[in-house]
Amino acid sequence: MMLGLLRSGEDAVEVSKVVRPQTSCWTVLQVRSRQEKALAANLTTLGIEHFLPLVKRVQIYGGRKFTVELPLFPGYLFLSGSLDEVYAADRTRRVAKIIPVFDQKQLSWELHNLRIALESRDSIDPYPFLRKGVRVEVRSGPLQGLEGLVEERAGAHRLILQIEMLGRAVSLEIGASQLEVIG
Repeated sequence: MMLGLLRSGEDAVEVSKVVRPQTSCWTVLQVRSRQEKALAANLTTLGIEHFLPLVKRVQIYGGRKFTVELPLFPGYLFLSGSLDEVYAADRTRRVAKIIPVFDQKQLSWELHNLRIALESRDSIDPYPFLRKGVRVEVRSGPLQGLEGLVEERAGAHRLILQIEMLGRAVSLEIGASQLEVIG
């Protein structure tokens, strides 16, 4: 396994790169809370190939700046290997759920695109996956705390605020980075 480190201003991206043999399959591991990097270290020790995209961020704690590595997809790690290797990862007691991948080509293509994006010098930020009809809450800005449904129109995300009892709704345009999916 190779690790690559790229710098972009104060942000840097670290990527675990793996070369996947043809006989192995991708499996998504849902990891117990805050165990992504520990599981990646366990898998490296066991010689099991995996992909954990990490993003370095500068955060301020108690008035001091610290650089921290955060998983790009908190709670998930991608394992490339046999069923025995998946079970070995599960025995570390850091895995909450094993998610089989039925469309291997699709996930391989998506992870390939993610690797290319991470290797570019652009900053990458997690972004909620929003689709029409999903209930969300505004997490930042002057509208913080509002809840509504997402409607997409011509690439712009619109938040629909409903008053179900009256059968009425209003809509407003809002950046998806300010929204968080509810349950």
